[in-house]
Amino acid sequence: MHTSTETLYAHFLQHPQVCTDTRNIIAGGIFFALKGGNFNGNAFAAEALEKGAAYCVVDEANYATDSRCLLVDDVLTALQQVARHHRRQMPAKIFALTGSNGKTTTKELLARVLAQKFKTHATTGNLNNHIGVPLTLLALKPEHEIAVVEMGANHQQEIADLCAIAEPDYGLITNVGLAHLEGFGGPEGVLKGKTEMYDALRKRNGLVLVLADDARLIQRSEGMTRVFYGTSDAAELKGVLLDATPFVQFSWSWQNKTYNVDTKMVGTYNFPNMLAAATAGIVLGVTPEKISEALAAYVPANSRSQLIEKNGNTILLDAYNANPSSMTAAIINFSQMEAEHKFLILGDMFELGDQAAAEHQRVVDLLAAQKLNRVILAGKNFAATTDSFGAIRVDDAPQAAAWLKEHPQTNTLMLIKGSRGMKLELVLEAI
Repeated sequence: MHTSTETLYAHFLQHPQVCTDTRNIIAGGIFFALKGGNFNGNAFAAEALEKGAAYCVVDEANYATDSRCLLVDDVLTALQQVARHHRRQMPAKIFALTGSNGKTTTKELLARVLAQKFKTHATTGNLNNHIGVPLTLLALKPEHEIAVVEMGANHQQEIADLCAIAEPDYGLITNVGLAHLEGFGGPEGVLKGKTEMYDALRKRNGLVLVLADDARLIQRSEGMTRVFYGTSDAAELKGVLLDATPFVQFSWSWQNKTYNVDTKMVGTYNFPNMLAAATAGIVLGVTPEKISEALAAYVPANSRSQLIEKNGNTILLDAYNANPSSMTAAIINFSQMEAEHKFLILGDMFELGDQAAAEHQRVVDLLAAQKLNRVILAGKNFAATTDSFGAIRVDDAPQAAAWLKEHPQTNTLMLIKGSRGMKLELVLEAI
């Protein structure tokens, strides 16, 4: 006898803690025995119960050996259905966002701005996929008034599926760049995949915030209830970048009034993300003064555009992720920063499929064009590139660290950027 969504939800209301990993079982919570490429969560059901789980949700009958094991057709589907059911019971409005770059930073900025007026819930870390979005929704409490839900995707139909679970009321796409080209099937595929969010909001008569500097997003959102933000004349909330050496200073205008913000964020590429957060605040009735306060107070963490002073060096650590769009933006931003000495440590960009060689070579050519010639390039993709300025090539982060220990840098502005899998934050120890 398989357990219905309603029965699962009744158990969840009694035990409102959900876990998918026996290494962090929550006593009295519910363990969902998910499957992955290299593991079968069903095999850990007994262990989860021993560690204090109240119930286990399994989808293989031979593991349902205890009355506390709830059998379903598919554990992942069950998790998603319970999450959608819970979302429908909770009063919070859902603000969803996706994009090629800047999702997690924008999510944090949105949450800080909206928290000035509302009891706000937001995605923790980057739990933004087919498992993370349900877990985010299941953490909603009756007191929450709005939830900021980040959605990541590396192939088409993924954002559509996540929107079907979260049923957003508001949404935004930070940008559409060259990320996950392999899974999406090229740049056009990325645009199609990301704008699935518009399709979902259109069906729900939701409100979308649109970056007015991107003609493709304007076109794809035609006919929707929308508010434009950006630097172009089409923007209703219009921003002007004043400075970024190194911290971003900008002004933003709404209905003929202008507000200035001095931020603790580096990187001109973060400027549109801050305008998006300001627009969300305006749309939902946060005062302009409170919006500016929240943006000025935000300090990035977790290897995302962090500015670190160490042994006389200034390090821009942006090692959480990388794709051709964000790498290009980071390099151009870095080239505009003033310093007597500059040094870059760049790591491979992943998931680019047959575009990998061309995109890595393009980055190297950009370095040459910007006259940035003191560079360590780490990884197999960069190893296959050619340059005219004598880049130092290493296999991985430990080798990069070893080189820096042998060649200590002083009084230098440094950029560290690469895909998550390159673990370039390890280089910090050697500086």
